[in-house]
Order: sequence, then structure tokens, then C-alpha cells
Amino acid sequence: MAKTDSTSINGKAYTYVDHKFDVVVVGAGGAGLRATLGMAEQGLKTACITKVFPTRSHT
Repeated sequence: MAKTDSTSINGKAYTYVDHKFDVVVVGAGGAGLRATLGMAEQGLKTACITKVFPTRSHT
């Protein structure tokens, strides 16, 4: 289960959650999404991180 915690920066409260993954793929272009799907199909807990919405990539 993910751990939840709170912190305060400049008087504003922020909540963050710790996550644990077997694989983290950086980039959601064609290769990144294929790698993410392949790892998930193998039963690994997988995250895909991208700077843009996946369907907005150039691939």
C-alpha cells in the first residue's frame, strides 16, 4: 500500500504519496508505451512518465 504524508511549503499544505514500481518508463512515445505495455503484460507493476499527454507525442 502507498504511504501518504503531508508537508508544508510557504504556508501551503501539500500531500504526497509514495509509490513502489518494478519498472518506471520515461517517455510515452511509441517505444515508451510499447515497453510499458510489455512490462505490464509480464505482471510487473509499471509506471509511464511523460511530459505531455500520451496521444500528443510525435510518434
